[in-house]
Amino acid sequence: MAWALKLPLADEVIESGLVQDFDASLSGIGQELGAGAYSMSDVLALPIFKQEESSLPPENENKILPFQYVLCAATSPAVKLHDETLTYLNQGQSYEIRMLDNRKIGELPEINGKLVKSIFRVVFHDRRLQYTEHQQLEGWRWNRPGDRILDIDIPMSMGIIDPRANPTQLNTVEFLWDPTKRTSVFIQVHCISTEFTMRKHGGEKGVPFRVQIDTFKENENGEYTEHLHSASCQIKVFKPKGADRKQKTDREKMEKRTPHEKEKYQPSYETTILTECSPWPEITYVNNVPSPGFNSSHSSFSIGEGNGSPNHQPEPPPPIIDVSHSSDVVFMNLLPTSTPQEAQQWLHRNRFSTFSRLFTNFSGADLLKLTREDVIQICGPADGIRLFNALKGRMVRPRLTIYVCQESQQLRDLQQQKHEDGDAASSTFFVYHAIYLEELTALELTEKLAQLFSISSRQISQIYKQGPTGIHVLISDEMIQNFQDESCFVLDTMKAESNDSYHIILK
Repeated sequence: MAWALKLPLADEVIESGLVQDFDASLSGIGQELGAGAYSMSDVLALPIFKQEESSLPPENENKILPFQYVLCAATSPAVKLHDETLTYLNQGQSYEIRMLDNRKIGELPEINGKLVKSIFRVVFHDRRLQYTEHQQLEGWRWNRPGDRILDIDIPMSMGIIDPRANPTQLNTVEFLWDPTKRTSVFIQVHCISTEFTMRKHGGEKGVPFRVQIDTFKENENGEYTEHLHSASCQIKVFKPKGADRKQKTDREKMEKRTPHEKEKYQPSYETTILTECSPWPEITYVNNVPSPGFNSSHSSFSIGEGNGSPNHQPEPPPPIIDVSHSSDVVFMNLLPTSTPQEAQQWLHRNRFSTFSRLFTNFSGADLLKLTREDVIQICGPADGIRLFNALKGRMVRPRLTIYVCQESQQLRDLQQQKHEDGDAASSTFFVYHAIYLEELTALELTEKLAQLFSISSRQISQIYKQGPTGIHVLISDEMIQNFQDESCFVLDTMKAESNDSYHIILK
């Protein structure tokens, strides 16, 4: 049954009077400190309060919400009276959301007999995570390849038409539906709240999410761009059966409280009603490519890789910059004299594009002055450490370094002369090459030696180490793992049985 809650006129008058009294009582604060008097309205005009205010829907007490969405999951009893409800969900479990037509007779006649489109999203509730939403979702994608954050359980759903899930937007699904018919959508949330918690000492609480639904009607061009209604609710997602245990724990805690303390908390309701909110901002990305299966006649908004938060702006394409090449390594150092534009180029080139907006006005000197703690606090522990190491130009030390020199006739003659004349040849200069090994395998050593000789690794048949009494010991992974770091070897080559391959001997 459709219904709407309306504030009585008397309550409006009382509330307006309380606000005026509160404003007047604060108008003289600060005079005793020598500062000019200011009013509460001046404080609310600050940018931070304007930002918060702009995210709220405009107040209109006479407005009747055209739709209502009900999540069939119980609210937590451990929520204080004036706080937003909180609902616990199990990871991967299907939960019904009922789509109800709440219009009065004659309201929005233009959608009678027509379909509307609803977009479901699972987004972050905390503002701190909203600022880094893109990198958080990309990190989840990296750790859970092939998985989605939000899915529709299509066999259980009723009344939905043309459901779609963009493969590049893991937290978004959409579908068409007829408001005059019974419509129920069963959703599954596959991420858990603790996956986005900063790990410190264990036992950290999971972060809250929001389930948001935005509904649009069709315009004259057959595109669903005209916004009708948006609503959301706060959730936490636990591992399977974890939500049931958490609900039981909260209920037991509330039963132990006194009747006076219980009055400060909301009762637990069997279902969760999504409350009205601002529509999710439409974000247009550069080089948008429609995903497979998305019909342009039904999709009017831009779809790109990743999903932005209300404060997330589209990232510009990485600029083309000059870098110097040395062997296989690309060097590009950030200098203290780098301008903010050059610093942005450095961030893009070194795969820190997600933070380019945060460091928009930072010059090279500004970035290089950041401490390790500063960078971790801004970017999080994983990307923060990576960015700090990149800023300081830190290179990863190889697991094993060996030095090799190719044996030649000159070296053989020198060794013979050294035996005959003692140290007479000690002033002769020979060049050794450094070989850096990470995997510590015979195959890796073969490939590195092939690069040194500028030949194919297939042309190296076997690698031996000259042992006691001149015996040839076949190089194995275990032998390489027991090499001393920075060992020196002289390389001797022998023709193998086949004409185009060689044996290499380390002396």
